[in-house]
Amino acid sequence: MSHDVRQVADAVLYEGYVLYPYRASAQKNRSRWQFGVLMPPDYVATDPSEKSMTQAECVFEHSGAPAVEPAVEVTVRFLQVQRRTTLASAPDTPIPNTAIPTSNTLPSTLNTFPPTPNTLPSTPNTWDEAVEHEVALPVDGSRLLGDGWTGGFVIPGGEERETAGPSPVSRHRERLLGSVRVRAAPLPGPWRASRLTVQVGNESGPLPAPSTRDEALPSALVAVHVIITISGGSFVSMTDPPEWARPEVARCENLGCWPVLAGPPGTRQVMLASPIILPDHPELASQSPGDLYDGTEIDEILTLRTLALTDEEKEAARATDPRSAALIDRVDAMDAPTMAQLHGVIRALRPTAGIADAGDARVPWWDPAQDASVSPGTDAVTVAGHRVARGSVVTLRPGVRRADAQDMFLDGRTAVVEAVLFDVDETAYLAVSLADDPAADMRSAHGRFLYFAPDEVEPC
Repeated sequence: MSHDVRQVADAVLYEGYVLYPYRASAQKNRSRWQFGVLMPPDYVATDPSEKSMTQAECVFEHSGAPAVEPAVEVTVRFLQVQRRTTLASAPDTPIPNTAIPTSNTLPSTLNTFPPTPNTLPSTPNTWDEAVEHEVALPVDGSRLLGDGWTGGFVIPGGEERETAGPSPVSRHRERLLGSVRVRAAPLPGPWRASRLTVQVGNESGPLPAPSTRDEALPSALVAVHVIITISGGSFVSMTDPPEWARPEVARCENLGCWPVLAGPPGTRQVMLASPIILPDHPELASQSPGDLYDGTEIDEILTLRTLALTDEEKEAARATDPRSAALIDRVDAMDAPTMAQLHGVIRALRPTAGIADAGDARVPWWDPAQDASVSPGTDAVTVAGHRVARGSVVTLRPGVRRADAQDMFLDGRTAVVEAVLFDVDETAYLAVSLADDPAADMRSAHGRFLYFAPDEVEPC
């Protein structure tokens, strides 16, 4: 997995983890874990609005040669809810680790956060932290194009106690069970393509009944997303597929996620199935200095609002979660150049060859006097096989996309073309004046015209 893909996947993993103002007492931080949540089946049976399985389907093409069979590696990533509780007093004996020894059928990685300082009075009594997990599953061509692959993984539970500070802290994790199913089905036609299906399910349980969402969350897989890497083939864009693949892409059924091409533009070997809708080849802005977690908001706005927090509010945020503490410290330490780059980036909409120099000043490309390629008085377009330019007489036929009722009264009226204009996307427009308008000369002198697309006029 490339560094760029992992960066985007990490942003998906922690999207909405904790929201501004980054403290537990804030109302919007009392209902967390909204993206990519797979609840245990027992809870889904009582609350059908939740789900215990996510499915990603996409199309890939391959050569069909036996010596180059396509193979995939499926990487399932998610968060495990770790419930942190500040206890009233410390018992005489430490709490034993209650993790149940298991042999994971698939490799997983477990990363815990550093202990949370608990010397502040604003430290929340209960807070849900997160533990990252990653399960990598290689599927060779014989299985992929055969009966598929089905397996499971186990994430051990456990409980640890931190005795530093005036009050002991307990961190508890439930044992998690998950399943992964991967299969590919050949598609009809001469294109040597297949539909890939990846299902990830939460098999944890049983849960004591009745249970609330808050009680069930420690048994959930949170922010579930899948990274699929293919060898011996190439994925097809689900957002902008080639014409031959459109019917098959339309038949794909994606539940709780949407697969997009990942990695550098122009590559088609990696697919990211995310619970958040993304474009093909998503990337993080290089100007962003770090995670803000809050719904992909504009970095500058959130940074300024975070700087405006009072010292007491910042201390409460630091006490809430290690990631909140790191965010507050990073924003407080931000220097002026880093802050300035958050304001935005100017990207040229046209090649710089269209910009002329005027001494030391740069003349903008949109100045007609400096852009020889733009000449509204002499430019022309072709309409119904006829050249239409300034002075041409046309009949107005406003299109159905027009929302202004006044345009309906212009249908069938005769007009004279005053100029042919192009916008920044090179889309043509006709500036016209009505032929029978007694005030046409005055309107023309002030540059007040009516504007129509070429397909909304008929040459006379």
